[in-house]
Amino acid sequence: MKKILKIVAIVLGVLIIALIAAPFLFRSQLEDLLKRAINQNLNATVDWEEFDLTLFSSFPDATVQVKNFTVINREPFAGDTLAAGELLELEMGVKQLFKTSTDKPIAVDAIALERAFINIKIDSLGNANYDIAKENPNAVNDTLSDQSGAFTFEVQEYAITNSRINYLDESTKTYLRLSEVNHEGSGDFSADVSNLNTTTNALASFDFDGVNYLNQNKIALDAVIEMNLPQQRYTFKENEALVNQLPLVFEGWVQVNENNNELDLSFKTPSSDFKNFLQVIPEVYAKNLDGVTTTGDFVVNGRINGIVDEERIPMLNIEIQSNNASFKYPNLPKTVQDIIIDARIVNETGNVDDTYLGLNNLNFRIDQDVFNAKGTIKRLTTNPLIDLALKGKLNLANLEQAYPLELEQDINGLLTVDMTTSFDMESVDKEQYQNIKSNGTASLKDFRYVSPELPNALNVAEANLSFNPGTISLQNLEAQTGKTDLKAKGSIENLIPFLLSKQKLKGRFTVNSNTVDLADFSVVETSPANAEKPAATTAASAQTAIKIPSFLDAGIDFSAGKVIYDNITLSNVKGNISVADETARLNNIQSDLFGGRIALTGNVSTKTTTPTFGMDLSLNSVNISESFEGLEMFQQLAPIARALQGALNTNITLNGNLNDDLTPVLSSLAGNALAQLLTVEVDPDKMKLLQMLDTNLEFINLDRLDLSNLKTQFSFKDGLVTVKPFDFNIKGIRVGVSGTHSLENTMNYTLDLGVPGTYLGSKLGGALAGLSNQNLEQYTVDLPVKLTGTFTNPQVGINTQQAVSSLTQQIVATQKDKLGRQAESKIKDVLGGVLGGAVKPGDTTRNTGKTTTQRDSVIQNATSKAVKDVLGGLFGKKKTAQDTTKSNN
Repeated sequence: MKKILKIVAIVLGVLIIALIAAPFLFRSQLEDLLKRAINQNLNATVDWEEFDLTLFSSFPDATVQVKNFTVINREPFAGDTLAAGELLELEMGVKQLFKTSTDKPIAVDAIALERAFINIKIDSLGNANYDIAKENPNAVNDTLSDQSGAFTFEVQEYAITNSRINYLDESTKTYLRLSEVNHEGSGDFSADVSNLNTTTNALASFDFDGVNYLNQNKIALDAVIEMNLPQQRYTFKENEALVNQLPLVFEGWVQVNENNNELDLSFKTPSSDFKNFLQVIPEVYAKNLDGVTTTGDFVVNGRINGIVDEERIPMLNIEIQSNNASFKYPNLPKTVQDIIIDARIVNETGNVDDTYLGLNNLNFRIDQDVFNAKGTIKRLTTNPLIDLALKGKLNLANLEQAYPLELEQDINGLLTVDMTTSFDMESVDKEQYQNIKSNGTASLKDFRYVSPELPNALNVAEANLSFNPGTISLQNLEAQTGKTDLKAKGSIENLIPFLLSKQKLKGRFTVNSNTVDLADFSVVETSPANAEKPAATTAASAQTAIKIPSFLDAGIDFSAGKVIYDNITLSNVKGNISVADETARLNNIQSDLFGGRIALTGNVSTKTTTPTFGMDLSLNSVNISESFEGLEMFQQLAPIARALQGALNTNITLNGNLNDDLTPVLSSLAGNALAQLLTVEVDPDKMKLLQMLDTNLEFINLDRLDLSNLKTQFSFKDGLVTVKPFDFNIKGIRVGVSGTHSLENTMNYTLDLGVPGTYLGSKLGGALAGLSNQNLEQYTVDLPVKLTGTFTNPQVGINTQQAVSSLTQQIVATQKDKLGRQAESKIKDVLGGVLGGAVKPGDTTRNTGKTTTQRDSVIQNATSKAVKDVLGGLFGKKKTAQDTTKSNN
């Protein structure tokens, strides 16, 4: 007995050692073998982070584990991921490990794939990214084997866990997305004919030609499929599928041929309860169906049969029918009754263009409101041709009371429709509205619309439309939002494209209003930086932004009794606005404002994060003080206007950025202006700068200043206002103005005053102080005044001394000139007496005794005396004349 136990212990020990050692002995050989098989058989880049072999978890089988693997395509899908996953497991018998050094392939019994992503793509030319197998003319079956030895799959079971599968066919515009995929199957793939037992659960999304048909719908399938591997024929035996909660059963077969596939499948609902219809609606829309009561039936019967290849699709005949059905949700008061559905999806030729949807009848009733639709949609996969007839009356408020819509806004109003329409989607996309044939009428009453782009509800009292080929007429519209009332009529070019393909609404409208308050078109927007802050903080930091609706592409002729813009009220407003691409172009807008008339042309755009504008503005005979109080821009461009009383004309051209409430960002303004003052008076008490000028310039009384008909020009850019030099006159004083000021009201101006000498007479000293005003009136001097600081704290620099000095110099120069002329006269008189009166002509005897030198000396002395007498007399220093004869004696 002890011997037996010893032998058993030795055997167990050897087995344990073998189990421990085997992975180290065989792992590298298996990994090399797998790499060699991949390189020899696949045209793709395959990589993994870890390769492992274990015997413990699957004994007596061996398990190969490939962790974090990727399969990357080469041309023509270079760089695309074909497959990736966290774990791939291959199970095989332990005996297979000893084949690694032989020429026989290793047989794989089971495959498991966990948390994988499989990405299948077919481009518009028909190239498939999964076609990565290298051509092997010697291959006779579907294995990864070659004559050097690799793997062959004799799978008995397989599983895919928590994975994703994408299928995109660009040539047919087909997109299938499967997520949360859990699939497992078992069968004997080594047998020619066997049964494959499968279980599948997933979430499915399906788009075809840009139209979404399934969106995260739950699907489940339990199926037994007979596999005839030699003939590649697969037959559905026992099966049951669920799409959301709609049950379907299948029967039929699929045949895989070398050049095409054949199939003949039929399916139907196993029961005819109308709840089957609700169960096919995605749960996000249908909500919880527990407790929903239904009456009537709902039946789906379909057959898909024919050949599938690059040119053909299988023929289709799918019927969806319901008669006299109803449903009611337990927590809602209304019942949807008299439901009739008669629809077919048909293709009788196998040509994809011949697929059509026939809606023979769609009818329902809520209370007394009945709605009915009929029509067809042909060419489903290419250029759908839609032919519809709609008739009925519907109280929109009843929709939420009968069906759990959970809309972002309440809807109400009475919709009445009686119309037919026929169009193809290509004409819609190409805006060929003449191909849209519509006839009939539609009306909406007591409708209330709430939108994130409007701060208040838009209440439509009445709207009437008439449909005609090529155009839709808005017969009348009466609406109100906040303080704003609107009445409109016009034409709409593309109502159907606007509703179906999210095109912009195009049309031409005439709008009349008693009151338009632009605040009624503002929205509250929260900056991204505040998005994650608490609600109270976010609300406090939210800003009100006026947005031009993005869906409008229209021309609007309008008139309004008054338009309220911030704190400004415009009266008798009329003009034209063209709206497109979130930009409003203002054409010949005219209005009464500030006691005068304004006209403007320009544009406003809210398309970018920062709104912008450009404008030509003309103001005629507007009240200056009212304009100054009402327009912040005016306050910054012309601060001096605070002290002006009267009216002005001005033309302003400007552009810049806008705040969210569409008021100008003053620092961004650029432009120029021409202003003419009309019947203007100055009130210095309203501006400290003028008070200081009035105090420092004693000879000017600003209270009596009249600036009527004064014209000035200025420009502004980068926050700086530059005034073009201009002159005006204050009771004989010429004033020249030039300089700049910033929008922060710092200034740098120069006033050049041409001051008559009479105003500075008191400043003169010495002998000049006695000059009379009559003498001073002939003089004018420049008196420079420097204005710096701010308009609220100004610095006034007046260089009076310079002006007095200039006046003195002018007086002295004038007097010198006058004295010079008087001296010249005196000298001439003296010289005339000396040269002409002292010696008589012909008295040669008396002159002969004197030489020429003596005569010159006498002339010089006489001239000097005469000059001294003149200067002395002028400056008050006359002396008694001396007898020169005596003196000389």
